[in-house]
Amino acid sequence: MDPVKIGFAPTRRNLFSSEAAIEYANLTREKMNALSIDYIDIKEINEEGLLYDDEGVEKIAEKFNREGIDGLFLANENFGTEYACARLAKKLNVPVLLWGPKDERPAADGSRLRDTQCGLFAIGKVLRRFKVPFTYIQNSDIDSPEFSRGLTDFIKVCNVVKTFKETRILQVGPRPFDFWSVICNEGELLERFNISLSPVPINEVVREIERVKSEEYPKIQGVIDYFKEHTEVQISESDLEMVAALKVALENLCNVYGCNSGVIQCWTALQDEIGILPYASLSLLQEEGIPFVCETDVHGAISELLIEAASLGEHRAIFADVNCRHPDNKNGELLQHLGVFAYSTAETKPILPQRHFVFDYPGSVAFRAIKDEYTICRFDGDNGEYSLLMGTGKAIDGPYNQGTYIYLEFENLNRLEFKLVYGPYIHHVAAVRKDVVPILYEACKYIGIQPDFYDPIEEDVKAYLRGE
Repeated sequence: MDPVKIGFAPTRRNLFSSEAAIEYANLTREKMNALSIDYIDIKEINEEGLLYDDEGVEKIAEKFNREGIDGLFLANENFGTEYACARLAKKLNVPVLLWGPKDERPAADGSRLRDTQCGLFAIGKVLRRFKVPFTYIQNSDIDSPEFSRGLTDFIKVCNVVKTFKETRILQVGPRPFDFWSVICNEGELLERFNISLSPVPINEVVREIERVKSEEYPKIQGVIDYFKEHTEVQISESDLEMVAALKVALENLCNVYGCNSGVIQCWTALQDEIGILPYASLSLLQEEGIPFVCETDVHGAISELLIEAASLGEHRAIFADVNCRHPDNKNGELLQHLGVFAYSTAETKPILPQRHFVFDYPGSVAFRAIKDEYTICRFDGDNGEYSLLMGTGKAIDGPYNQGTYIYLEFENLNRLEFKLVYGPYIHHVAAVRKDVVPILYEACKYIGIQPDFYDPIEEDVKAYLRGE
């Protein structure tokens, strides 16, 4: 993923010590350097390198817009100038982080240098007046774990927002007729969220396959070699070549249309044209950071983009059907598909079987995913309202299944089941091996959707975000 770039705007108010504000601004810079934060500074804006007036607002906004920042960090180094902070944030339209260092013990004569906490109250109120959503880190020492965690979590939040706003999805074919559950409103996604689709017919993919076979065969051979090295290949050489060619063709079309993800009508028109299922090809695309999901599930691709962005790409996602209850565990559930799990999620060696029990075609992939704790999420909506369902589950043992699969145990499976039935969600979810629920929750305020949970954990999430 591209690095997240933060605009650093330390602020002060003229009633308090500018020297103390400059000192703490520099300490904040040192801490960000130690945390390897990629930030744009304002040292050249004025002699102090601080935000405190309208002239600074204009100059800082121009610089930050030119640099293309993904988030704004308002560090309140003394009481702060609340109107300057709000005006700057309003101009930039990016996620905003507000924090100030804990005040020192008063001097012997009872005087204070900064009154930082009091200024934080003021800035928060004025940001509300300007209708600017923001993220707050508790008033804390600069070397505290609360500050470090809050800042690094904010980077992840910015990455989710950045990914969401830049999403363009390659749509290969219309949805399969029988899948009414994956209907989406293309116009509304564009108008409300700037999410656009790039539809292409299946025969355009077929033509691209033919082209890469003749003009870019070394790429195909590289994919074949990867499968042979990392997979138990049970299909014919010609079918394996087609799996590889489809992967290369889809990747090329994503590049042509500027897409960061894709969806595909995975059956049955595709099999009529090229004779294989696409799932092994999609699994490898997933592994290379191009979420590509089945059954033309646009909301599913968005779900996967969000959950991977929340982990800064540290973990690749699985994309699965919430499929059926565990035969023995009342809170256990099978998450399964024909192969839309990234390769690095495999715990057992992947297999390219000759067929899957649902379809009599090659091209699926089979393995059990790594047993761990997972965050799952589903972006979805209908009737003009959108929300993000999220929560966690822990992997457990369960019966063997064909395809890619894992069993998760939930605190109360009924709660998840009822959420999926009552909606607006469906049975497709994205999942990663990391607890990113607080990141997704905080990102929702910036992308304009409602956070939703299948377990009653919202207060726990808020406590985490408070640094508790």
